[in-house]
Amino acid sequence: MTNGPRQRGSAAASGGDAVSESGKESGGVALKKEIGLVSACGIIVGNIIGSGIFVSPKGVMENASSVGLALIVWIVTGIITAIGALCYAELGVTIPKSGGDYAYVKDIFGGLAGFLRLWIAVLVIYPTNQAVIALTFSNYVLQPLFPTCFPPENGLRLLAGVCLLLLTWVNCSSVRWATRVQDIFTAGKLLALALIIIMGIVQICKGEYYWLEPANAFEPFQEYDVGLIALAFLQGSFAYGGWNFLNYVTEELVDPYVNLPRAIFISIPLVTFVYVFANIAYVTAMSPQELLASNAVAVTFGEKLLGVMSWIMPISVALSTFGGVNGSLFTSSRLFFAGAREGHLPSLLAMIHVKRCTPIPALLFTCLSTLLMLCTSDMYTLINYVGFINYLFYGVTVAGQIVLRIKQPDMHRPIRISLAWPVIYLLFWAFLLIFSLYSEPVVCGLGMAIMLTGVPVYFLGVYWDNKPACFNTFVGTDGLELP
Repeated sequence: MTNGPRQRGSAAASGGDAVSESGKESGGVALKKEIGLVSACGIIVGNIIGSGIFVSPKGVMENASSVGLALIVWIVTGIITAIGALCYAELGVTIPKSGGDYAYVKDIFGGLAGFLRLWIAVLVIYPTNQAVIALTFSNYVLQPLFPTCFPPENGLRLLAGVCLLLLTWVNCSSVRWATRVQDIFTAGKLLALALIIIMGIVQICKGEYYWLEPANAFEPFQEYDVGLIALAFLQGSFAYGGWNFLNYVTEELVDPYVNLPRAIFISIPLVTFVYVFANIAYVTAMSPQELLASNAVAVTFGEKLLGVMSWIMPISVALSTFGGVNGSLFTSSRLFFAGAREGHLPSLLAMIHVKRCTPIPALLFTCLSTLLMLCTSDMYTLINYVGFINYLFYGVTVAGQIVLRIKQPDMHRPIRISLAWPVIYLLFWAFLLIFSLYSEPVVCGLGMAIMLTGVPVYFLGVYWDNKPACFNTFVGTDGLELP
C-alpha cells in the first residue's frame, strides 16, 4: 500500500483530477474510476432501500395519525430527498472529492465543521447503522429456524459478524466485486418489493381498498399534532437515508459530470415510487391498528397474503439488508479514507493497496468499529441521539451550496441548479429539526452533546501544529504524505 503527496488545498486542488485506468498517477496510487451508471444507481438504491421500508411504515403511520397523511409523508419525503440529491449533485461535481458532505462542509466552512461531521460519523452513525442492518439481516435469516421463539442473541451477533467480515473481504479484494454484489442484491430487493406491490394491486382489483378511500384514509386514529408530524417525516427520512452516499465515491465514478445527475434522476424517483406503492400495498391487507401492532410489517403482510409461501418475506428482508451492509461498508470506508487524506484521521487510513486500488485500512477500520458495536444491545438509542445531528448536517451542507455561490460566483460548476431548490430544502429541514427538537428535546440534546465532544479532539489532534514527535508518531502523521 502507498500514499501520495499531501494536499490540504481548496476544492480545485483535489481528488477530482483524472485517474488513469491503471489507477496510477504521477507519484502514487489512486482510487480507480470503475463505477459506471448502472453501479452508481445500484449504490443509491441499494443504500436507500435497506431495512427501512420494512420497519419504518409503522413509525410513519404512528406519528402521522392517519393512512392518508402517512402516504403524503412518504411522497413529500421522496420529493425533498430528490431536491437534496440535486443540491449534492452540484456540490459533487464542483468539489469532486470522495467524502461527500464531509468534504463539502470542510472546504466551505473550514476544518472544525468538517471534522465534527466526520467525528459523529466515525464515532456513532456508520458503525451503529451498519451493526443494526447486519443484526436485521441475521434476525431474518434465523427467524424461520425459530418459528415459535426469538433467535438466540449470541447467534444473531455471530451471524451479523460473519456477514460483516465476508463483505469486508469482498470490498478489500476488488471495487468491481463490491459493486457487482451491490448490483445483484439491489435487483433482489427490488424484486421482493415488486412482489409486495403486485400483491397490493391484486388486493385493490379484488376491492380491498377500504383504507385508500378519501373518507377513510384521512380518518385520524389520534389527534393530529405538528410535532408528531415532524417525527413522521423524521421516520420517513430514515427510510430514505443513504441518498447522498454516491457523493462519497465521486472520484471513482466514470464521467461523474454525466453519471452523477443521471444516477440521481433514475434512482430517487424509482425509490419514491417503490416506497409509496409498497405502503399502499400494506394498507390493502392490514388496518392501521394491525400495522401498528406489528414490528415487522412486511412479514405480517406476507403471513396474511402468502400463506405457506410467507417465508419469502424474511428472505427478502435478509437480501435487502445484506446489500445494505455492503453499500454502507463501501461508502463509509471512503469517508474515513477522505478524512485521513485531509489529516483529520490517522494517515494509515488513507493508504490504498498498490494492486487492488482499494482503501483496505479504512475498510478494516470500518469493519472493526462495527463489530465493536455488536457488543452493545442499546444501539437504537444511539441512533436516535445522532439522527438529529445527521439531518442537521444535511442542512448545513445544502446551506454551504448557497454560501459557495455567494463567495465564489465564478467558480466552474458543470452542474448548476436554481437556488430555489436549496432554499426549499432548508425550509423543510428547519421545520423538521425545530419541531423534532420540540418533541424530543432530550434525544436531540444528547446528540448535540456527542457531536460537541469532537471540539477538543479537533483542537488537540488537528489544529495544534507543534505537537511532540512522540504524539505524531503514535497517530501516524510524522513523516508521511497523503494523497
